[in-house]
Amino acid sequence: MYTKEELVEFENEMAACFNNAQIKAPVHLYDSNEEEVIEIFRKHEIGPEDWVLCSWRSHYQCLLKGVPRDELKTAILEGRSISLCFSEYRVFSSGIVTGVLPIATGIALDIKRKGGTNKVYCFMGDMTSETGMAHECIKYSRNHNLPIHFIVEDNGKSVCTDTRATWNQEVLTYEGVNDEYITYYKYVLDKYPHAGAGIRVQF
Repeated sequence: MYTKEELVEFENEMAACFNNAQIKAPVHLYDSNEEEVIEIFRKHEIGPEDWVLCSWRSHYQCLLKGVPRDELKTAILEGRSISLCFSEYRVFSSGIVTGVLPIATGIALDIKRKGGTNKVYCFMGDMTSETGMAHECIKYSRNHNLPIHFIVEDNGKSVCTDTRATWNQEVLTYEGVNDEYITYYKYVLDKYPHAGAGIRVQF
């Protein structure tokens, strides 16, 4: 299991690579949520046979799922930061908003139909969690008792748009929910902008 310091070190290295023009594609970097992601992997004992699906910000999940550091770095340098897919380690990400949610739900349905014992873990941002696709996938999974767990990572932003202001609601739908199907946590993404590794500018 990676430590908080090791995860931060990796993102710092990727930020430096991006700022030195070694990565000629978008990157989405994490900051200040290392302990939360590590705890999710530890608490749920996410193993090699489990599936992890993420949005465009997925470096931490790839490392914690077992992707070798050098292999992950190579993929990012090749421009695949927002669409990292490692079938050998059962970890996938997508640059499409809600892109992995129906896939994760389908994998969970397949596991149930085949009587499997492994599980699916699907990470999404706060704005994604308010979309119709998220509500449908979560509802379907609950009602059909699928082996899946959704993680809502709330940094309060969709690019540079405030999520709560967008939906005109002070409390998000899954805010504070922590049950069999959902883990919600909040963190502040100040070190990096939505994409890239420069200074965050909020309009």
